[in-house]
Amino acid sequence: MTQSVSQSWQQKWLAVKQITRMDKPIGTYLLLWPTLWALWIASDGMPSLHHLLVFSLGVFIMRSAGCVINDYADRHVDGKVKRTAERPLVSGAMTSEQALSLFAFLIGGALALVLTLSFYTIQLSVCALLLAACYPFMKRYTHLPQVVLGAAFSWGMIMAFAETMGEVPLIAWLLFSANLLWTVAYDTMYAMVDRDDDILIGVKSTAILFAERDKRVVGLLQLLTLALLFTVGDMLAFGWPYQLALVISAGFFCYQQMLIANRERSRCFQAFLNNHWVGLVVFAGIYIEYL
Repeated sequence: MTQSVSQSWQQKWLAVKQITRMDKPIGTYLLLWPTLWALWIASDGMPSLHHLLVFSLGVFIMRSAGCVINDYADRHVDGKVKRTAERPLVSGAMTSEQALSLFAFLIGGALALVLTLSFYTIQLSVCALLLAACYPFMKRYTHLPQVVLGAAFSWGMIMAFAETMGEVPLIAWLLFSANLLWTVAYDTMYAMVDRDDDILIGVKSTAILFAERDKRVVGLLQLLTLALLFTVGDMLAFGWPYQLALVISAGFFCYQQMLIANRERSRCFQAFLNNHWVGLVVFAGIYIEYL
């Protein structure tokens, strides 16, 4: 009896890990690095421990919540795609009701964190919740769900400035725009992995919208991202560490273009994963600037 209960809990925990992508932290990294860019710049390189903990935990919780609601939205189509056919809501390891309960629990945890911040930031957090909740459903109505994802992944930057400075200056919106464009670029590469399946099941994406122009558009988005990040550095009078970080990031973007050259699924996914290093390198440049 005890062994049976233990196995049942292990299975439930495995389902939770899978639906929140705890075993695949790439999404957390891609959300965390830009948030840290903003937190460091807004605080002149000296974020408080409270802010660091709240925003870092918030990234993890909101990314997990986003994955849960994404799987709920896709529960009727994931079984038709090989890469997602074993997700908990498809395999039966978790019910739709359990997924919604988990989503509510995670949102409650995020709310508890936000309530330790200023009223201005609490107001802005409503937009973060709406973006996270509606993104998974956008692929039914528009070929630009990646833009909504970009806004969702970037809103924490706006909140970081609002909480630290009490306002959202131009620098914040430039960083927001840079991260939004970067997100559309790397999530388009991610969508290239599932493009054929998405067409068959009627799901929309920028990879489908851009079609044979996908590589050129991704390249343009990457150039615009670098241009905006360069502008931010210029406005803040950053020196060679930050500029070197942008040069290294440009190298990563070139490598990603090489990976997606033939649109092979595995290499497009590899290019998507490589963006973790872009976020890390840019943060390293910002961090060094404030030493």
